[in-house]
Amino acid sequence: MGAYLTQLLAVADAELRKLRHDPWELASRAIQPVLWLLLFGNVMARVRGLAPRTVPYLDFLAPGILAQSALFVAIFYGISAIWERDLGVLHRYLVSPAPRSALVAGKALSSGARALSQALVVYLCAAALGVRLSLQPQDAAAAILLIALGASLFSTFSLIIACIVRTRERFMGIGQVLTMPIFFASNAIYPIALMPAWLQIVARLNPLTYEVDGLRGVMLLDGASVYGLGRDFAVLALVALLMIAVATRMYPRMTE
Repeated sequence: MGAYLTQLLAVADAELRKLRHDPWELASRAIQPVLWLLLFGNVMARVRGLAPRTVPYLDFLAPGILAQSALFVAIFYGISAIWERDLGVLHRYLVSPAPRSALVAGKALSSGARALSQALVVYLCAAALGVRLSLQPQDAAAAILLIALGASLFSTFSLIIACIVRTRERFMGIGQVLTMPIFFASNAIYPIALMPAWLQIVARLNPLTYEVDGLRGVMLLDGASVYGLGRDFAVLALVALLMIAVATRMYPRMTE
């Protein structure tokens, strides 16, 4: 177990070193959530019925934008696997003694760490806009775990897509097609109750819905989770494990 954890952390560290060599990536990715909160949030706050009467719309929106920004970072993570294959890095990974599951889980862990930088940006912007944030240590810890689980889940899903399509051009097209439906078919920017019945079913099957629901329960002052934090964590953890299991079987096929 100790050796497995060491290998997992080594893969995650290798991935994070890429980020340290390109800090501008963090800065560029911070722009989108800020624009969503400043522009979309302030405009849509004038529309009645988009949030519960007891919650200002900007408070309702902030957790959704946090989950969205982490999703956008994670969903294109698989393209790095295609780059690694083209540069020969993937072959080095696969001939190492590390189990395939450690390689995949390490990449998922590094994606979760990357997403935390987005969380800091959203928290600071939300605080500046007057969103009532909970700063209790246990709530902050729960928010970190939710963000890491969500990013790990979607980055591994992205890796599975990369294993199927195998080219950067196809991956970018499919990634762009998938991102918007995942985001809009969730409770990120409006309550599920406003959706038509068929879309409500899709939203309840969408892992992003449970990430946003959990974040609303721990991120906001006096926030509440509709489904319960236990279910939110359980859904994200189970789907993340499923994605890792599938990606572990498919990852070596990238070299074929």
